[in-house]
Amino acid sequence: MKKSNALGILVLILAIMAGMTWYAGTIVSTVGVGESRNIKLGLDLAGGVSITYQAVDENPSSEDMDDTVYKLQKRVEAYSTEASVYQEGNNRINIEIPGVSDANAILEELGKPGSLEFQDEDGNTLVSGTDISDAQPNSYNDNTGMRQYVVELTLTSEGAEKFQAATAANVGKTMPIVYDGEVISSPTVNAEISGGSAVIENMESYDAAKELASTIRIGSLSLELEEIHSKVVGAQLGEEAISTSLTAALIGLILVMLFMIVTYRIPGFAASLALVLYSALTIWALWIFDITLTLPGIAGIILSIGMAVDANVIIFARIREEIAAGKSTSSAIKVGYEKALSAIVDGNITTLIAAVVLGIRGSGSVKGFAYTLGIGIVLSMFTALVVTRWLMRCFYALGAKDVKFYGMAKERKTINFLSKRVVFLAISAAVICVGFVAMAVNGANGNNILNYSLDFVGGTSTTVTFNEDYSIEEIDEKVVPLVEDITKDGNVQTQKIEGTNQVVIKTRSLELSEREELNQVLEDEFDVDESGITAENISSTVSSEMKSDAIWAVIIATICMLIYIWFRFKDIRFAGSAVIALLHDVLVVLTFYALARVSVGNTFIACMLTIVGYSINATIVIFDRIRENLGGAKRSDPDSLMEVANRSITQTLTRSINTSLTTFITVFMIFILGVTSIKEFALPLMVGIICGAYSSVCITGALWYIFRTKFAKK
Repeated sequence: MKKSNALGILVLILAIMAGMTWYAGTIVSTVGVGESRNIKLGLDLAGGVSITYQAVDENPSSEDMDDTVYKLQKRVEAYSTEASVYQEGNNRINIEIPGVSDANAILEELGKPGSLEFQDEDGNTLVSGTDISDAQPNSYNDNTGMRQYVVELTLTSEGAEKFQAATAANVGKTMPIVYDGEVISSPTVNAEISGGSAVIENMESYDAAKELASTIRIGSLSLELEEIHSKVVGAQLGEEAISTSLTAALIGLILVMLFMIVTYRIPGFAASLALVLYSALTIWALWIFDITLTLPGIAGIILSIGMAVDANVIIFARIREEIAAGKSTSSAIKVGYEKALSAIVDGNITTLIAAVVLGIRGSGSVKGFAYTLGIGIVLSMFTALVVTRWLMRCFYALGAKDVKFYGMAKERKTINFLSKRVVFLAISAAVICVGFVAMAVNGANGNNILNYSLDFVGGTSTTVTFNEDYSIEEIDEKVVPLVEDITKDGNVQTQKIEGTNQVVIKTRSLELSEREELNQVLEDEFDVDESGITAENISSTVSSEMKSDAIWAVIIATICMLIYIWFRFKDIRFAGSAVIALLHDVLVVLTFYALARVSVGNTFIACMLTIVGYSINATIVIFDRIRENLGGAKRSDPDSLMEVANRSITQTLTRSINTSLTTFITVFMIFILGVTSIKEFALPLMVGIICGAYSSVCITGALWYIFRTKFAKK
């Protein structure tokens, strides 16, 4: 590349980078103002709308309530992946939708969840709303080129039989759809319909199809509901949470950049510039894809800053190895990228598979986490493989050709890690056993085996009308400590109802005596009138169905990752070792949760999923090097296989340490500067990072060697 061309390309890249970074900063600085370019914020950061419904039936069954909560959860996820639905008392359901401030508009669009029936022309009910599992709008061009708008129905297995019988008996007639006694559509039955799916045709517009589909979905609830009240609630956390998180992000980013520059020189400088662009692109992606950002989401982005350097570390280590082998700087850069490509692609695709499965199968915070994870993977690969590479080519063409600008891998004596494999495996087994024992002891003492928060077990919601308008920061400072002292609960959540002096305080389930004590303290300390205090039991925001969705999503993702690794490495022993190492990291972090009694809430799910992605990526890097080194080894000789494993771990040791260190730095900054809830997310993550580094160096190679020697055939 000519100097003039290199200079032009460099200026262009830097100009684009500066412009995008400036605009990303503008987006961040205007978050919450309400402009169209702003990123949506979750209920914890910006508040939103809270709607309370009550079942028309005074004594609904718990099964019908659970089913209705779950179906409403799936419905409101259309507004935000972070929307939550939970039961209050015996017959009420609360819906909280973040990032919106017009309760009336939401109510009008959501409608009143009521009863829905498909009837014949004489008004006899043929199919009920509970027989419809889904309804979605769609459009297509017919044979004449005209645009047609339809509603596609999916029925339950029982509903499919009813629908087939109903359509067979009413061919040529209309089948009115009745919602709360009002006919909302009268489609004509053209033929008998079987197979569990149907299409309502001849809708006048896509909006009309969308509205009808929405009404059918709402009408398919197990219970008929009526609105009790709606309100706009403030952020659960104050502005301090956002500012400290952003400060942590900035400090973490600067520290990682300095580390990369000092450690890797010119390549590190190029990677640092690309890291700035990566951060800007991440903000852009959140805005473009309309992803709701919550406090764990901010932590996830900060975490991804540390993980984004992983690909660069792999590449730079390869370049140094090639320089040490006697290649010219230019050739070393070229070959370094080529040799690093397989590890980067395999590691990121494996994690991306998990993100896709979690996004499809998961719900709530799992789905939101999957979106953020997927975006981070794609952008980190782009910045490492494209942006950093072009910057390095430009710097090289402009005169940075000396080896001293890139470094040279030092000759490292192979460390015999596998000789200590029995010790390493015994330590891991002991730690995991301690975790199971701790959970058993917790259960025997009458506590939950883990410290489940409101998100998992529900609790008590107390609404207090104060005599003055406290800010959320004042509530956290003055009110929350008193509540924690009475309840001995460190997971108190507070929300302010906008336009009033009311505050909602959510705690673990309180006994009658504890409620009375709390009421008395509020009266004594804040002169609150007893009539201004009301309390209700609330269910968990993570329903049993959502837990089931999350578990199945993780199981399916793990199987898909196993199959991909098996396919890429042509040996299931690699895949089996990777999955066991992944399970090891999860169980060790679970042990920490059991011993430290850190709160297990929505952030627990995000934390575990982050560790899964981090763990599998680290494992793939070592396995890629083992696969490469196997070429010249005696595959049937245990000593030769052990030497391959030890050499591969030693060769990737710098990568393992440096990547873990950069990731740890960013998470540590979250822990130091973050608010309480973010600390409870950061602390287990730090444990997971340390554990991931340990397992990748001490466990994965040992597992592969054991499988390879004990099970000689693939």
